[in-house]
Amino acid sequence: MSPGRGFIYAVATADTKARELFFISETVAETGVEVVTVDLSTQPGRPSGADFPPELIADFHPEGRGAVFCDDRGRAIDAMALAFKLFLSQRRDLLGVIGLGGSCGTALITPAMQALPVGVPKVMVSTMASGDISGYIGASDISMVYSVTDVAGLNRISRRVLGNAANQIAGAVLFQQEEDFSDKPALGLTMFGVTTPCIQQISAALEADYDCLVFHATGSGGNAMEKLVESRMLSGLLDLTTTEVCDLLFGGVLACDDTRFEALAKARIPCVISCGALDMVNFGHASTVPEKYADRLFYHHNAQVTLMRTTPEENVAMAQWIAARLNRCEGDVTFLIPEKGFSALDSEGQPFWSPEADRAFITTLEAELLQTDRRKIVRLPCNINDPQFAEAAVKHFRALAEKEF
Repeated sequence: MSPGRGFIYAVATADTKARELFFISETVAETGVEVVTVDLSTQPGRPSGADFPPELIADFHPEGRGAVFCDDRGRAIDAMALAFKLFLSQRRDLLGVIGLGGSCGTALITPAMQALPVGVPKVMVSTMASGDISGYIGASDISMVYSVTDVAGLNRISRRVLGNAANQIAGAVLFQQEEDFSDKPALGLTMFGVTTPCIQQISAALEADYDCLVFHATGSGGNAMEKLVESRMLSGLLDLTTTEVCDLLFGGVLACDDTRFEALAKARIPCVISCGALDMVNFGHASTVPEKYADRLFYHHNAQVTLMRTTPEENVAMAQWIAARLNRCEGDVTFLIPEKGFSALDSEGQPFWSPEADRAFITTLEAELLQTDRRKIVRLPCNINDPQFAEAAVKHFRALAEKEF
């Protein structure tokens, strides 16, 4: 029944989670998939029983096992997480990974999972899975399973949860999705609700020639796209919805991180970029908006989403931040500016219509972006969702792609 030569790696700290680890291992093995166990305990010298004991994993740390087996628990966890990440990156027989743990175990295991390619099955059973899990998942495709009871022994609940998780990872390996052997190059596009018409028009125009991968610009969406750029899985970008920058700079809840655009800078792939939804900062329920913004203009998108209009001063700051990063790009980049608004809410007669704020972004970007034969700004007399903008985006991208290939 095994799908081929390779193993599912079952991972935990066996000094406290041995029964659970071996229960998962046995359950996976019953499906016919081969499995090996990994112990990430940060205390050396204890009998492990795992196929890969903690001393072996710790040896993968650049400074050796002494960096892991120290008398500082926090440093030991960080060091073992790095050692496991390096260990896992060198396994050529890996079919999938399943981990289990509490807060420390989850912090130990998930960085290594995040570093694996998208599509490699990854399941993490965790006591932390019912809260904010963004730090554990990052831009990866980890499946988080809430343990319900603490990961502290086997009982009628934990057996069901751990058994389901074990069968989930085994099923993902046994019934793998067939590879897409389409010879169409893949493109990354960024979209938000208020730029959906734009991206839909562009995708329809390009889908005959390209595999269009649309990323929701929610912070993790932009990071996921950048990860695929780093992995050389994308041949070009239409990064038209850059709203995550608003949230990063002004405290919104859908922020990218400071590495946004770094993958593009290094990849030298053709890119058409724009200022989609830079007119708004995202917050949750109205009660979550910081008090310092009490006098600002808001739009209540729904019960759990509150949008705040960006000011001219904030638009200046965003233009400076974006220009500084695009100036590092070595490939072809065309920045399209829709002069009649950056989103569906930023058009004449709509709540966020503010020519003054948009003009602050435009003039600052033109002053700060170092334009060359490969890095250009193009103004368009339309809103970002107008057909004219989509047509221009397609035209400019095709021109860059033909030049590149």
